[in-house]
Amino acid sequence: MKSASSRSEKLPSASRKFTSMKSKTDWVRLKSGAGDVKPTPEHPEADVEHIVRGLVRKGLKPLPSKASISLRVDQDVLEWFKAQGTGYQTRINTVLRAFRDASV
Repeated sequence: MKSASSRSEKLPSASRKFTSMKSKTDWVRLKSGAGDVKPTPEHPEADVEHIVRGLVRKGLKPLPSKASISLRVDQDVLEWFKAQGTGYQTRINTVLRAFRDASV
């Protein structure tokens, strides 16, 4: 009986063979340092606000849990919040929180 550490029981080496010898990398564009990289569906452009939001939250206490409600507001008010861009519900929550804090 051979031990698991014997030479015949070892797995073959992890060397890999390339399936294609032609690189699909555009080396000329990479070496030129061109900053005109276009976002693609696979690699969308980074949203700076999203990155900063993640950095700002580091080290802070966890956010309170949210409750889902149905709230009726005037159409023009809702349209104004939506016109400010994504995150309109968060902004509505922030306005309500500021009103609560000011009322104390």
